[in-house]
Amino acid sequence: MIDFVDGTAFNQEQGQRARKLFAAVVLAALDDAIADDKKYGNGPEQIARWARSRDGREVLSCAGIDPNERVVSGLMEFVGKGVRTSVALSREESERRHAAEQAEAA
Repeated sequence: MIDFVDGTAFNQEQGQRARKLFAAVVLAALDDAIADDKKYGNGPEQIARWARSRDGREVLSCAGIDPNERVVSGLMEFVGKGVRTSVALSREESERRHAAEQAEAA
């Protein structure tokens, strides 16, 4: 019984690692689309085409993201803002956004 529990825990941990790896691929695709948007002006269309492709849907699914149209539109909106993923995920950026929301509400 203990071997079964250890094996299940190991498999779950491996699954989490794989999900994180695929999430990193999604973040890289977003960064590439943002770079394309700055250079060519077609970033949102690029990320939408990728997310709707077979490979894109597979990567999104493996990252734990349901590849539906709502997700595609969210990815397009994110790329349209032009904020790199490393900046968007940083603490300073989230604090800046929170301060801007507080100022808007007041």
